[in-house]
Amino acid sequence: MLPERSRRKQIEQVVVTAEQMRQIEARIFAAGMPVAALMEKVGGAIARRVQTLYPYPQIRRVGVLVGPGHNGGDALVVARELHFQGYEVLVYRPIAKLKELTDQHAQYVKSLGIPHFEAIAPLQDCDLLIDGLFGFGMERQITEPIASDIHQLDRWSMPILSIDLPSGLHTDTGEVLGKAVKATRTFCLGLWKQGLLQDRALEYIGTAELLDFDIPTADIHAVLEAPKVKRVTSDLAIATLPLTRPPVTHKYKQGHLLLICGSRRYAGGALLTALGARASGVGMLSIAVPESLKPLLNAQLPEALVVGCAETDNGAIAQLDLPEGTDLESFQAIACGPGLTLEATPIIQGVLNNDCPLVLDADGLNILAILGTQKLSRRSSPTVLTPHAGEFKRLFPDAPSPMQDRISAVREAAQTSKAVVLLKGARTAIANPSGQVWINPESTPALARGGSGDVLTGLLGGLLAQATAQHISVDAIAACAAWWHSQAGILAERERTQMGVDAFTLTQFLIPVLHQSVG
Repeated sequence: MLPERSRRKQIEQVVVTAEQMRQIEARIFAAGMPVAALMEKVGGAIARRVQTLYPYPQIRRVGVLVGPGHNGGDALVVARELHFQGYEVLVYRPIAKLKELTDQHAQYVKSLGIPHFEAIAPLQDCDLLIDGLFGFGMERQITEPIASDIHQLDRWSMPILSIDLPSGLHTDTGEVLGKAVKATRTFCLGLWKQGLLQDRALEYIGTAELLDFDIPTADIHAVLEAPKVKRVTSDLAIATLPLTRPPVTHKYKQGHLLLICGSRRYAGGALLTALGARASGVGMLSIAVPESLKPLLNAQLPEALVVGCAETDNGAIAQLDLPEGTDLESFQAIACGPGLTLEATPIIQGVLNNDCPLVLDADGLNILAILGTQKLSRRSSPTVLTPHAGEFKRLFPDAPSPMQDRISAVREAAQTSKAVVLLKGARTAIANPSGQVWINPESTPALARGGSGDVLTGLLGGLLAQATAQHISVDAIAACAAWWHSQAGILAERERTQMGVDAFTLTQFLIPVLHQSVG
């Protein structure tokens, strides 16, 4: 049996679809766990957490929204327990016909004198609302009059706590099914639901937390085998990152990264990418830039080997002028794209033909979209693509829209291109060609600044060079780079506010956030 801390770490990583959750619950019930007992356990845990977050008498009047299924049953258990703790509870129950167990709870709650209403208006003076209308697996559109009632409560100012996921959200895609509750908090029950990690769901879920009800790991593994969607947790990232080194080593054993970036017009892209790479701890950093940018890079990164290259009339790299005896396969990884401009197309063509792990971003992706992603299938070394949504659509016009289902989109793109695809966004998604998907569950809008992606490219490139030397999987290292980058943004926002996190500032928080996380 796993120690509780180890089990909890595993549970925090697991992400399930509605069908997978049904299968896991079915195994629990088949093993002898009564549905009624599980409902009591879950409802009691929610009630205790409510009392911690919204203690009486700071919060006195609680409205509970009850649907027809077991989500509604959970809500009724919460209503009963809060009533016994002195809260004034009101129940909104717009659907008369309930599942048998939920109906039994409704009868008992009524017997306690807790008022029930078919309309939402009587709950408008509550201090807190608890949403138990619809649970996981809902696929039908919410219709009238419930849609209008949800619209009404979304205009009220009191906090709303949703059980499992906000009512009206599709469990897998995060799609709004006509109308959805905008929760202040969401208590996800048992395991993380896939829809809660989709960008388009974020304005509805508020602060999300997992409420563990002790699902046996054997039941999870029986249904999922190896989970195909995982959350990137801090424990997982720290355990994966190449943070320790042997007592006897040297710089080339700690990875040698080549950055190819910048142009006279976009000098900042080269500098920000290089600063991100520096923070990665890579053993040796070489930077190929147009000759005119060499003094800038030398001044800012004296430890790096800056290679000045011949440039076009417009200041783009015309050809790579690597030191004598050095070729592209001399490096553990190459990262290129930020600030290159489309004039650097011959450079990208040459890089694609080499046998070295490769990160492509920005103009590297724009050039690849012109050349065609089929070129990647001919490479024997791994490729990591780091598009935002617009670049993704240009690279993969036939893939599902990342605005509709990021997980399906990034998975199909990785399988089609034979590359690791890191789809940037509020919830960055990373997929490898075998279908494994990682989701970075935390970020901040503070990172929506020019140059932020350049920093990620450098950071990822440096980690990839080290991962190649230490045999860490490419998709795992890409997921960890996304986690590290976003955590630095979160820490910077805390100290500087969202408006104060420019890309250069972000680079200054990469090491502090790592120091804080390692403890």
